[in-house]
Amino acid sequence: MILVTGGAGFIGGNFVLDWLATSDEPVLNLDKLTYAGNLQTLAALEHDARHVFVRGDIGDTTLVPALLARHRPRAVINFAAESHVDRSIHGPSEFIQTNIVGTFNLLESVRGYWSALPESERISFRFLHVSTDEVYGSLAPDDSPFRETNPHAPNSPYSASKAASDHLVRAWHHTYGLPVLTTNCSNNYGPYHFPEKLIPLVILNALAGKPLPVYGDGQQVRDWLYVKDHCAAIRCVLEAGQSGQTYNVGGWNEKPNLEVVHTICRILDELRPRADSQSYASQITFVADRPGHDRRYAIDASRLADELGWKPAETFDSGIRKTVAWYLDNDAWISNVTSGSYRDWIARQYEG
Repeated sequence: MILVTGGAGFIGGNFVLDWLATSDEPVLNLDKLTYAGNLQTLAALEHDARHVFVRGDIGDTTLVPALLARHRPRAVINFAAESHVDRSIHGPSEFIQTNIVGTFNLLESVRGYWSALPESERISFRFLHVSTDEVYGSLAPDDSPFRETNPHAPNSPYSASKAASDHLVRAWHHTYGLPVLTTNCSNNYGPYHFPEKLIPLVILNALAGKPLPVYGDGQQVRDWLYVKDHCAAIRCVLEAGQSGQTYNVGGWNEKPNLEVVHTICRILDELRPRADSQSYASQITFVADRPGHDRRYAIDASRLADELGWKPAETFDSGIRKTVAWYLDNDAWISNVTSGSYRDWIARQYEG
C-alpha cells in the first residue's frame, strides 16, 4: 500500500485515479477536504476496495502515526498543500500552517514509523514530496530554465512556504537519513482543476459570458504541464529516483498567459460557439497585476529525462484541447465545486 496525502485535490486526485488505473496496489488517501478538496473527483472509486479514504490533516500527530502503524505503507507521496498565490497574498497564515508546520509534523510522524520498520522495509521505503517551480523565483526573458541546482528564491507567501517545506524534507534526509525524493513541477492543467486557477477560470467564465481576467499585460510566461504527464513522472521518480535527490518536472511548453487565454478561446469558438457568433476573445479583460507577480517560470527537466527516461506525452496543443473538452463534458462536477463561497471569492479578487 502507498499513502497519498492531499489525494482529493487536483493533482493528488488525478494521481490516485491514475495509480489505480495502472496498478492493483491499494492507496490510503488522507485529505483534509478544504475548499479545493473534492471527493466527487474520486467518485469512480466509491466502491473500490483498493481505495481507502480518511478525512484528516497531515499535521495531526495522533491520526497520522495511527494510520501508518495500521496500514504500513511502503511509500508516502505528499501532495497536501495550500497552493494558490492570490489566496496566499490575502491570507498567508494558512499557507504557513499547512505547508510548513504541516509538513514538519508529517515528516516527524513518518520518521517515527520508518525508523521502527524492519531493515529490509526501511531500505525500500520512500517519502516523495511534491513541490513547485515557484520556489526558484522568477526568470528574466533570456535566462536558462530552472535546474535542480538553482537556489531557492521565492517571491510570494505561497512559494516561500513551499520552499521552506522543501528545505525541511532535505534536512530530514541529511540529518536523520529519511529516504526522501522531491519533485518541483511547472504549472499543471487538466481535468478536475479547481476553477480559481487560470485555465479552468477562463473556460468557465467564457461559457458563462463573464469577463476573462488577465493580469497586467498578460505576458507572464509559464511552462505548462498536463496533469496526467505529471502523474506519470511521479510514478517514475517513486520507482527509480535516487534517495535524497530532487527532480524537476516540466512540460517543455513555455507560453505567455495571454496566448493561453487566446488558445482556449479559439478551441471554445470551435467546440461551443457563442450564440452571437462572436469570438470568446472579445470577453478578455485586463485587470491590475497582482503584487510581486513573477514574470517567467521555466523548467529544465533534463535530469528526469536523462536519468529516468521520462518525457511528457502531451504537447500543449493536445493537452489543452483535452482539457477544454473535459470541462464541456462535466457539468455536474463543475456545479459541485463552484459553491457560493467560491463565487464570492472570485468576485472579491477580480471585480473592479
